Amino acid sequence: MTDEPSGLSAEMFEAQRDRLRAVAYRMLGSHADAEDVVQEAWIRLVRQDATAIDNLAGWLTTVVGRLSLDLLRSRRAHPESEYGLEVTPAGEPEPDEQAMLADAVGVALLVVLDSLTPSERLAFVLHDTFGVPFQEIGQILGKSADATKMLASRARRKVRATDRPVGPGREHQRVVAAFRAAALAGDFEALLRVLDPNVKLTVDTPDGVIVTIGATEVAAGARRFGGDVASHRPVLLGGRPGHVSLRADGTPLSAVAFAVAEGRIAAIHILTDPARLAALHWAAPGPAGPGTVPA
Repeated sequence: MTDEPSGLSAEMFEAQRDRLRAVAYRMLGSHADAEDVVQEAWIRLVRQDATAIDNLAGWLTTVVGRLSLDLLRSRRAHPESEYGLEVTPAGEPEPDEQAMLADAVGVALLVVLDSLTPSERLAFVLHDTFGVPFQEIGQILGKSADATKMLASRARRKVRATDRPVGPGREHQRVVAAFRAAALAGDFEALLRVLDPNVKLTVDTPDGVIVTIGATEVAAGARRFGGDVASHRPVLLGGRPGHVSLRADGTPLSAVAFAVAEGRIAAIHILTDPARLAALHWAAPGPAGPGTVPA
């Protein structure tokens, strides 16, 4: 074992950094968490004999995948926790890099990915987005290549079920409208009926990401903040049903996107980070329907 990797290995790591950050961000939906995972991958490389690693890019992808999977599972085991609140020192993406990552993975896609289980998300992201073979993904998950392929296939079906690039169907609109009405009325039972039992709520704030999992917890929060819902107006976020709350000057104060599957809300993503809200392209609603906010 060596105290630090060779100069060549360090150079190769830097060449992989942007890709590794993209993998971690698609897995975690948090810039701070993604940067932490990539930094941890670097620390683990430092502790290795880099000359014994045949495929450094593959090794790093595996490490980032495992770290991301562990963090996703930890979030599910400890709901209503805050993530990404630590201020990352050196190596934090510059503002233009953050904007690029936000554009590549918009709110609409993140809310769909949030509806997947950690294993499904890993299989889908690594294979469908980054082309990692099922056999390698299976090694991360501790599953066979065939079992991993089935996970990715199930994730793909869920993504397609919630993917409405042209606009949500009436069923999607009905479910989101029912959620809004129940939240406004403070109707806990009605909220439970419209939420998937494993619904995931992600709140993206300037300080980090707050995650809540489970219909009971999400319904309780929605009932408590039902008054805030009254200020929301329906829009489309990346072609999916959502809401925005506007300031007096017409700029968005918050945005809410929903993923709907099998007649229930599977994931909710609330965006309150001013930097990311400023990047939303707001269009005033027309007389025929809701406005559009591309995510």
